[in-house]
Amino acid sequence: MKVGVIAGGISSEREVSLRSGQAVFNALKELGYDVVFIDAGIDLCEKIKIEKIDIAFLVLHGGWGENGAVQGMLEVMGIPYTGSGVLASALAMDKEASKKIFLYHGIPVPPFKVLNKKDYISSAVSLSSFSFPCVVKPAEEGSSIGVNIVKNEREFKNAINEAFQFGKRVIIEKFIEGREIHIGVLGDKALGGVEVRPKKGFYSYEAKYTKGLTEYILPPEIDNALYEKLKELGLKAHKSLNCKGGTRVDMIVDQQGNPYVLEVNTIPGMTETSLLPKIASLAGYDFKGLVKEILELSLKNNEK
Repeated sequence: MKVGVIAGGISSEREVSLRSGQAVFNALKELGYDVVFIDAGIDLCEKIKIEKIDIAFLVLHGGWGENGAVQGMLEVMGIPYTGSGVLASALAMDKEASKKIFLYHGIPVPPFKVLNKKDYISSAVSLSSFSFPCVVKPAEEGSSIGVNIVKNEREFKNAINEAFQFGKRVIIEKFIEGREIHIGVLGDKALGGVEVRPKKGFYSYEAKYTKGLTEYILPPEIDNALYEKLKELGLKAHKSLNCKGGTRVDMIVDQQGNPYVLEVNTIPGMTETSLLPKIASLAGYDFKGLVKEILELSLKNNEK
């Protein structure tokens, strides 16, 4: 069996994806798999044909690598792949769609509004209808790219303009002061969680990928009942979108202990210091063990 590790892509998360992909490639190599690294570009289909892979291990972040497009291409080519399918990937990447599905399933999310670019440009939307502080984010981006916490109208306009650089819809969420906790899910079980404490501001792209800017608490320093509740909620969010393989569910817990799901990451970071591998270590998986399990889950799903 030849495994193709597909990473890179053309999204704003390309560099992180390449690091994740290299770590997965090294792990599979050390485990003895016949493995090839494929740097995904617009010629991805041709590269896959040339390499003649039997299964794709997807380590793409953002854009068409994570929104179901590559998954759809692989379906047409008849090549199985790791992780979530076309629809689950598309829903998880679209924050408006995923929030509506979470609400349908009784999963709490921060109160939010959706702002369309054409309405904003035509001044059909009154900015006075939004209250501060709030969180402004693109509807379809990952790694906190284009995300800002704003406290007044001037900051709001700047944040809106930045978020519209990444798409035609912007999500405006109520800012919830609290603790940010991420739950890792693998297959049909919640592995555990990690609390992130950025040393300045919020868990931004810079805080995520700059060494020393964030403190990680494993497991989170919360009471056991709340921890179990978060794990149940994480698994419920994963299942509500029909996700497969390994995912990371991002949540915030307010000062009264009420949890809110922010999003589900269907292809979370897979460097050896990324959050899902950290969480998986709580459940007894070292990095190579986690990579092997994700691959084997995909093979099992493909047999059904």
